Amino acid sequence: MKPFMDRDFLLETETARRLFHDWAEGLPLIDYHCHISPREIWEDRRFRDLTEVWLGGRQPDGSVFGDHYKWRLMRADGAGEDFVTGGQPPFRRFLRFVQALEKAPGNPMVHWCHMELRQFFGYEKPLTAETAGEVWEWCGEKLRTDAELSVRGILRKAKVAFIGTTDDPADSLEWHRLLRADGSLETPVCPSFRPDKALNIQKEGFAAYIARLAASVGKDTLSSAEEVCAALTERLEAFCALGCRASDHGLDTIPFRPGKPGEAEEAFRKALRGEKVSLEEAEAYQTKLLLHLATAYRRRGVVMQLHYACLRNVNKPMFARLGPDTGYDMIGKTDCGGALAALFSRLEETGDCPKTILYSLDSGDNAMLASLIGCFQSGNEPGKMQLGSAWWFNDTRSGMEAQLRSLAEGGLLGNFVGMLTDSRSFLSYARHDYFRRIFCNLLGAWVENGEFPADERILKNLVEGVCYWNARRYFALDREA
Repeated sequence: MKPFMDRDFLLETETARRLFHDWAEGLPLIDYHCHISPREIWEDRRFRDLTEVWLGGRQPDGSVFGDHYKWRLMRADGAGEDFVTGGQPPFRRFLRFVQALEKAPGNPMVHWCHMELRQFFGYEKPLTAETAGEVWEWCGEKLRTDAELSVRGILRKAKVAFIGTTDDPADSLEWHRLLRADGSLETPVCPSFRPDKALNIQKEGFAAYIARLAASVGKDTLSSAEEVCAALTERLEAFCALGCRASDHGLDTIPFRPGKPGEAEEAFRKALRGEKVSLEEAEAYQTKLLLHLATAYRRRGVVMQLHYACLRNVNKPMFARLGPDTGYDMIGKTDCGGALAALFSRLEETGDCPKTILYSLDSGDNAMLASLIGCFQSGNEPGKMQLGSAWWFNDTRSGMEAQLRSLAEGGLLGNFVGMLTDSRSFLSYARHDYFRRIFCNLLGAWVENGEFPADERILKNLVEGVCYWNARRYFALDREA
């Protein structure tokens, strides 16, 4: 029997072990898409205990913030919400999570938690209900006193070379301005442009958001879709001045319906009046904005990320109680391959198709997306179109392997920009180690099975490229803002 999560965890062949330990393990990390707080980086926050850093809880404004992966496990084990998002004493919440974790073989959370304990705290034993008290004391003391376990210390310890946070166009970006002026911060932290609320014309709160967007550009109101486009462009310029390298769109599905003349404008006016907007009208408006934004990204060297196939906040009573991003989202089924192809084709007609990363929460879309990106690659931008890393419910071992295989079989794995955290937790940088082990194990198996040459130069370039250098090139991290 193999030891539990030893030095060669997930590395099943001699070649895999060599690929990981010789070339992947020591590389810096590029977290080009995450949800961590720039304010907490600026303030160099210290966490009081593992509950605060792992489970989070209620914020001063009454909202809840934390790791909904862990919350879902606890709810599946019958934990009351006062254990999940707060109310119970911190240690009791932590212990309740550990009790759920004991029932989770096959869930990546088991691996992630132990990797975090080892990488950041040097704790080597299994986390169980019996060791929970020891872990609590061990990690709590280090969190309170160890310089390497403040937020900035964690970034140094994990060798994070770049962070792209997720920011709304109407955000003030005050913390990003402070970070950019801070010469002591070793890790560049840049905003990423997330204009979902400006596109979600059918969703509640659209009119209020448009008023907020107007205020961000010094206007009382935005009276047309054209003015929304202009406001978004102005805000994108502000983001780019602070080093923005990527945008992100989290949409239920990707539309492409240019619509009749004036249809997008009429849809916008109806939405501002509080009238019902039909699906066709909404898609005409969204298509107008997507085409405008994609063109703006291309001209400024900003990568466009498109995330889709997620049904959000499906438990309406709990959404009303806790708000969004609290663990009540699910994989959605949608068929938007044709719409994506039409969107990119239209952009190609004008030479305005930006570098793009596509993510579907439905892993059944992997092969389709791999074939789609091959239709729009560029002769002078290697890997311009990307099949994004296994996202959210797919960032498991099997999900990562499926994404890697689909890209390898239908595209060019050697140009892949690799892993991201998509996380709200500073300790989740251990997930890059998880990905690198899985990637090296898969590549090592192909070599050992005689399916790929055992050429040291080629293998080194592949491993270092996918784990670090491809993302550095793709996001132009050596370019000044």
